[in-house]
Amino acid sequence: MNIPVKNNVCWVGKIDWDLRKFHGNELSTHRGSTYNSYLIREEKVALIDTVWGPFAKEFVKNLSSEIDLKKIDYVIANHGETDHSGALPELMRLIPDAPVYCTANGVKSLKGQYHEDWDFKVVKTGDRLNLGNKELVFIEAPMLHWPDSMFCYLTGDNILFSNDAFGEHLASEFMFNDLVDQSELMFEALKYYANILTPFSALVEKKIKDVLALNLPVDMICTSHGVIWRKNPKQIIETYLKWANKYKENQITIMYDTMWSGTRVMAEWIAKGITQADKSVTVKIFNIGTSDKNDVITEVFKSKGIIFGSPTINKGVLTAAASMLDELRGLGFKDKKAAAFGCYGWSGESVQIINDHLKAAGFSVVDDGLKLLWNPDDAGRKTCFEYGKSLAGKL
Repeated sequence: MNIPVKNNVCWVGKIDWDLRKFHGNELSTHRGSTYNSYLIREEKVALIDTVWGPFAKEFVKNLSSEIDLKKIDYVIANHGETDHSGALPELMRLIPDAPVYCTANGVKSLKGQYHEDWDFKVVKTGDRLNLGNKELVFIEAPMLHWPDSMFCYLTGDNILFSNDAFGEHLASEFMFNDLVDQSELMFEALKYYANILTPFSALVEKKIKDVLALNLPVDMICTSHGVIWRKNPKQIIETYLKWANKYKENQITIMYDTMWSGTRVMAEWIAKGITQADKSVTVKIFNIGTSDKNDVITEVFKSKGIIFGSPTINKGVLTAAASMLDELRGLGFKDKKAAAFGCYGWSGESVQIINDHLKAAGFSVVDDGLKLLWNPDDAGRKTCFEYGKSLAGKL
């Protein structure tokens, strides 16, 4: 299967309708995904990226029906992660002399994973590869989101092949941004950014500005996952700049885990207090023991503040709460406020533990938090309500 992109460029990747977990089990993909590979047929022929390993044979078979593989002059590896490069060993087995263009870190990544000594051609920002009347311009993009990452740009057609930037996990037979459901597209783009690129936001902003400074006209952005941005690609560039700049909306997200519903009751009454004090703010509540963690992280990304709760168990917090706290620390959110709460039966350490983790994760903790003994009674619920009212101003 191939999809015409523009002039002599076509998509030759794979739509994965069944994918529900990515990066092992680290990222949920409710709407599947795509592994985007692109074939450029000018005087010289270049293949940009391949697909994930499980689809290697299918990819090579489909590609060979599109073009005699021996006519591929150059293989471009924008990123060594296996969802991009997994079919390389199968492809290179058939065209072993084809040069592979990648960054210096790309060589390390590909050799480390596949233990092959292909004809690697190391490129850096500004290097060009002549295809005849057009050129590929290489742009290093380290830590977006691996050290080896790079973009490449096709002159003449003004296409930016953006690797993992500007992508989303969204399977669609339509493959172009103007043909898919816009609310689904932007939610998945936001989820992708929040869960994958948040730790690198400063680098995202800098790299976008670096690319813009090259004064290369961008008529189309061909991503590695999800749709191709062919209509108003400036839209996603501007959105990324907004997301990269300590993004937040007028939202407070409450997340909790609970054992016998005491902490759940606290969460609900804290939420009532917030909305009573500030009817303009959006409040969302998630049981992190039962909710999809990546969906919750997306809501945290949107929030100006979070409130995090867990009961105390064995002088600690519940497992889902501990896992989420580790996730938050790794993502490194900026300029967000936080508070903690939880119920307990005898020792009551959870609130302090949560506060310590939130501070370590970069949140500004606004107070000491709220802990209540056992399951809140009417007086306890009122305490939670009043605490919520106070947090409306603090957060």
